[in-house]
Amino acid sequence: MPGPPEIVAREADFLVVNKPPHLLSHPTRPDGAPTLLGWLQQEFPGEFVALANRLDRETSGTVLVARSAEAASRLGVLTMRREIAKDYLALVSGQVEEEHGTIDAPLGRLGISAENPIWLRQGVITPDDAAGRKSAPARTEFWRLAVGHGASLLRLRAHTGRLHQLRVHLAHRGHPVLGDKIYGPDAGLYLRFIEHDWTEEHERRLALRRHALHAWRLAFTWAGVERTFEAPVPQDMWELGEKREIRW
Repeated sequence: MPGPPEIVAREADFLVVNKPPHLLSHPTRPDGAPTLLGWLQQEFPGEFVALANRLDRETSGTVLVARSAEAASRLGVLTMRREIAKDYLALVSGQVEEEHGTIDAPLGRLGISAENPIWLRQGVITPDDAAGRKSAPARTEFWRLAVGHGASLLRLRAHTGRLHQLRVHLAHRGHPVLGDKIYGPDAGLYLRFIEHDWTEEHERRLALRRHALHAWRLAFTWAGVERTFEAPVPQDMWELGEKREIRW
């Protein structure tokens, strides 16, 4: 079971919450699984709460929560205009050579095939794709923070908001996020996880029980003031970095 969320900042118009890994942001199926939205509704009964951004179940870190319909609308405009800077930390496979760079590659759904057994899996698809698959522009900026034993610590910023963008771009460059079941060493690991949960094979082949991606920082202007909020690196990523000789 995931640990409880933590409130990073409590403002009149919004909250910033540190979502733990393995917790859904919002309900995806009627099975009663715990969600961040459900936790917020319990913590603030009768109050308006709406997620201004969402994270994948395995991704930890900062989530912005509106506390009124007006705030939700204003935050929605900031998001649409790309005026909320979202920085992530990731532990990735291999030693990244560049200190700073940009990955500019269009992304779209790969489609089921012999090479891709996962329906939701995304990939780099060029506009002249022979199969006629659609894609959208996607750009990710990265900074190398540290290099360890077979791994690198990166700071990431998504300048577009495509599904799984950071993970897909990093895998495309040959540096998949450690622990990634979908874009890591074998996509079949994800299917076997869905069917059997965590197994000895997963323990042997994956560095972590979830992908090592953390939504570290949010920065935006609110009421004319620059605001920045950070969520500390979670324990599981910290320990993995220590094992890989990463200096945080």
